[in-house]
Amino acid sequence: MDFAFDARTEELRTKLLAFMDEHIYPAERTAEEQRAELASQWDTPPVVEELKAEARRQGLWNLFLPDEQYGAGLTNLQYAPLAEITGRSPQLAPTALNCAAPDTGNMELLAEFATEAQRKEWLEPLLAGEIRSAFAMTEPEVASSDATNIETRIERDGDEYVITGRKWYISGAMNPDCKIFIVMGKTDPEGADVRRQQSMVLVPRDAPGVEVRRAMKVYGYEDDHHGGHAEIVFDRVRVPVTNLVGEEGGGFAIAQARLGPGRIHHCMRLIGMAERGIELMCRRAVSRTAFGKPLAEQGVVQGWIADARVAVEQLRLLVLKTAWLMDTVGNRGAHTEIQAIKIATPRTVVALLDRAVQLHGAAGVSQDTPLAELWAAARTIQLADGPDEVHQRSLARREIKQYR
Repeated sequence: MDFAFDARTEELRTKLLAFMDEHIYPAERTAEEQRAELASQWDTPPVVEELKAEARRQGLWNLFLPDEQYGAGLTNLQYAPLAEITGRSPQLAPTALNCAAPDTGNMELLAEFATEAQRKEWLEPLLAGEIRSAFAMTEPEVASSDATNIETRIERDGDEYVITGRKWYISGAMNPDCKIFIVMGKTDPEGADVRRQQSMVLVPRDAPGVEVRRAMKVYGYEDDHHGGHAEIVFDRVRVPVTNLVGEEGGGFAIAQARLGPGRIHHCMRLIGMAERGIELMCRRAVSRTAFGKPLAEQGVVQGWIADARVAVEQLRLLVLKTAWLMDTVGNRGAHTEIQAIKIATPRTVVALLDRAVQLHGAAGVSQDTPLAELWAAARTIQLADGPDEVHQRSLARREIKQYR
């Protein structure tokens, strides 16, 4: 197995690293200043649109899509190191490259399962960065870690579907540019197998009966740079039957297909967040003195930094191996590794960022460094992309099965 990156990937890495230094990092403070002056906290700061235009001009656009018809035509293994780089500035870089969740997963879903008419109406403007989208699955009244539990109903009434239900933590939905929801609900809650009861439909934000009720906070953060996380009520919302994605009963399978590449994206961005944490730890360690010598000469601090470097190198190899397997033997063949990275990556990065916060003292929990928000984001991924325990359960079952 050779993880040496090809010439094209190296060229994109070099270009992206320069883009980060020249455009993204300088824009971080600008974006915060502009956000404070916006009419609504959910509006997009002007500098973000400037970054998007520059990224597109440089060919750093839609890098996540393997289909050359829609994206850059990169494999998972080729895209992984690029996703890692964007993770160093998760508030700006993924959006600037049109590679931000949840739009990435939604675009992949539409590219694979949507009709030509659906792609023209929704995928094309998403690819152009003209609109945003959201994926509405999680519900407050059930354990949504088991997607078979969802209670939202999608009922056929002639040439229309009627959607009734309540969703929450729907990422990106507070952004006024979010124009379309992909809603998962049950079309056949009684007669079908538990994994054939769910379907997905496209619901425009302005459809009658759609109520974006409130923004949900994440560890006290609004996450306005990501478009927030909304609670949404669907009160007998009607859409044409042509808004069905794929086939009735195919929602569960589509959701699993959507989550595969997204796991690589999340994990590589997390590694980028960890690298930012290590950089900040080292800068802090050489700039502060305690008990008569620099922090960089304190044994405990040296241990933290050494352990952090070892952990990141281990994670990177595991995630790259997973990406390579997904490219060569498919998601099913990479099942064990996919579960493993979902367990190991956020858990390790949370611990690393926690030590980075500790090293910074009061500054670590303040708004003057990105560490507190990075920690909150990493900790949330342990839930948002499936709780650790679900991945452990799945991995253990497969591991034990070969001995039965």
